[in-house]
Amino acid sequence: MRATPYNDRSDIDKLQSQWNKIAGLRSRRDWSAAIVRAATAAEIAANIAVRKRFEANSQFSPEFVNELLEWANGIKGKFSRLIVPSEKDKDRKKELKALEGIADKINGKRNAIVHRGAFAEEPDTVEVVGWARQIVEGLVLPHHPGFTLQEKPTKTSR
Repeated sequence: MRATPYNDRSDIDKLQSQWNKIAGLRSRRDWSAAIVRAATAAEIAANIAVRKRFEANSQFSPEFVNELLEWANGIKGKFSRLIVPSEKDKDRKKELKALEGIADKINGKRNAIVHRGAFAEEPDTVEVVGWARQIVEGLVLPHHPGFTLQEKPTKTSR
């Protein structure tokens, strides 16, 4: 059976695909690429949160919401322009601001790799993947309560 092309997958399936890729990259000791994938997974989680928020609280078309996601430009913009400002519950807003701080740290590590050519080591990757998991769980679970990131078993490299 053939896998569904990536662009035709749901956001949840894209998120899980990114997470699967992280495990493989870590097993090959490709620390920098694993950080970029973790940042991508966190941003997909932000997409899920924004889409679900607009589905529940607006009549905006999916196309318009996609335009908003592009306009927000990255995880930093999605948090500061869409996710945090749209939350009215004070306690949840506080949680989202904490996640925004974590997202900023992920973004900093990602940008160092992607824009400045920095290299990462294993401790950096462990830290960023942990942060990404916090973002994913904090943004996705309220909308998909049964969701769990599946950990893909990897072959140990020798």
